[in-house]
Amino acid sequence: MARIYPFRALRYNPAQVSAEDVVTQPYDKITPAMQQAYYQRSPYNLVRIILRMPELFDKEGDQYTNAARDFAAWREAGILAQERQPCLFAYSQRFTVPGQDGAARERRGFIALGELYDYSQGVVFRHEQTLSKPKSDRLNLLRATRAHFGQIFMLYSDPAHSAEGVLFGNGAAGETLPDIEVTDEYGVLHRVWKITDAAKISLVTTALEDKKLIIADGHHRYETALNYMKECGPSKAAEGCERMSGGMSGGLPQPACPEAAAMMTFINMDSEGLTILPTHRVVFGLAGFEAARLLEAVRPYFDIEELERDPAKAMGRLAAEPRTAFVAVTAKGWFLLTAKAAAIAEALKGIAARQRQLDVVQLHSLVLEKLLGISPEAIRDQTHLRYLRDAAEAADQVVRGEANVSFLMNPVTMEQLREVAFAGEVMPQKSTDFYPKLLSGLAIYALD
Repeated sequence: MARIYPFRALRYNPAQVSAEDVVTQPYDKITPAMQQAYYQRSPYNLVRIILRMPELFDKEGDQYTNAARDFAAWREAGILAQERQPCLFAYSQRFTVPGQDGAARERRGFIALGELYDYSQGVVFRHEQTLSKPKSDRLNLLRATRAHFGQIFMLYSDPAHSAEGVLFGNGAAGETLPDIEVTDEYGVLHRVWKITDAAKISLVTTALEDKKLIIADGHHRYETALNYMKECGPSKAAEGCERMSGGMSGGLPQPACPEAAAMMTFINMDSEGLTILPTHRVVFGLAGFEAARLLEAVRPYFDIEELERDPAKAMGRLAAEPRTAFVAVTAKGWFLLTAKAAAIAEALKGIAARQRQLDVVQLHSLVLEKLLGISPEAIRDQTHLRYLRDAAEAADQVVRGEANVSFLMNPVTMEQLREVAFAGEVMPQKSTDFYPKLLSGLAIYALD
């Protein structure tokens, strides 16, 4: 099933730069303000590669050419140095969950190469749809640099915690000083240990070889890597095979060619530290919207209970509701909408049963599309919809008149995600928000 490989990673040289000055959040989580801050931290911050600001007299596509130029220069100057032997990286993240009780959690996994598979092969499964524009952007960067800078977040199931035991057990990564230790802008402590012991690497790769994988974060980058592998074609793959010395390096397995794998972080979905946050929906720009008409429209499908106008109390009431539900925040009041199972089943009978039981599917397919008339295309383009992690901010946008209505959501559970993904189905975009994110720049996979 899943094939996992060690690799000779490129890493920032600690003798020349500080890790805190050069690593970033994933490219699609970098706001303009964050981008500016990263630029100011260091001339070698990875944002200059993965999300470059335009330069004076830049033409279309120059940002990718310039990124490749700087990447090559950093390698030449020794800012980035390549490991001498193939390795894995144990990766720990210590954090508190935003908006909760402040209890510390830890999520553990490891960074390695993962072989690329078509979804039809039944090894890698997605759970969200992708858009063409982000994939085109990432493909242009990959073509120019021939390197993977961010990690695709992969989930696997192992109740025995075999890989974690090898990497973080007695005398392993968790009890030695890390190679990298960084606290990010959200207060998350990221720690990375290099693993070069061939026996440990073999145990970890063997532990995953019968596993199926679910993409948690990085759907666009995964599909970009897959498309690039196909784009390179048989002749390029043959050249790659020669470079990879017959698929072995130091007695350890390697991908058939560099393009056949991408850099991934593997997290056990049975781990206690796995955290999914809700993503709230904010509807804006609808002409003639009236809260009273919305409530009348949803009444045949949902029981309606008016709530106190308080984000924390509303989220608490929502979390305690045993049935499928979400909260509608309007200028006229806050309302808990609880699904009437029979009415929902009839209204969404064209959708698989496992999906129509999900609050996010009920909201998108019934409320947004059928009752509010927002087309799937408009939802994908975020013409009338935006997504927020913070419930208070989602509510405040309605109060300030910047939105027609906000819908506060419970998070998707790991069980729901697993069931939908392994059935070969997908949820609406932004259905999951895994927290925290994986930092970019901890390791780089260069194809050349």
